[in-house]
Amino acid sequence: MAGKRVLSKLHSPGRSRGNGGGSGPGPGAGLQKRQARVTVKYDRRELQRRLDVEKWIDGRLEELYRGWEGDMPEEVNIDELLEMENEEERGRKIQGILQACKNPTEDFTRELLLKLRGLHKQPALRRISPAQDSGGGRLSPV
Repeated sequence: MAGKRVLSKLHSPGRSRGNGGGSGPGPGAGLQKRQARVTVKYDRRELQRRLDVEKWIDGRLEELYRGWEGDMPEEVNIDELLEMENEEERGRKIQGILQACKNPTEDFTRELLLKLRGLHKQPALRRISPAQDSGGGRLSPV
């Protein structure tokens, strides 16, 4: 819904009139619009599942480390876990990340391993230089 509102603002009649009524777009306005465009070619459901897993991890880590927030790991890298050969390796990696936790972490590890099933590693994104790009500064897979 917010995307539709932003889109309608970008294409509102006042912006497309040129120099008619009011103060028209100043120099560089076209450049600003061009930089705002981003093309993403990933499956929306996959990205949503991934976001849900990340939110779940954050929530569970807050529960596990309540009272010992200083011991909480800075991150649990989903892509790093997905690169591993099997669930045993992933489980060992997760337990290593959580070694400072004073609460039992076995349930968290088991649940995370289940949530990782079916997720795919996301390719890193890089910016295409303006010389290579004719479509407005798109992000593309590496």
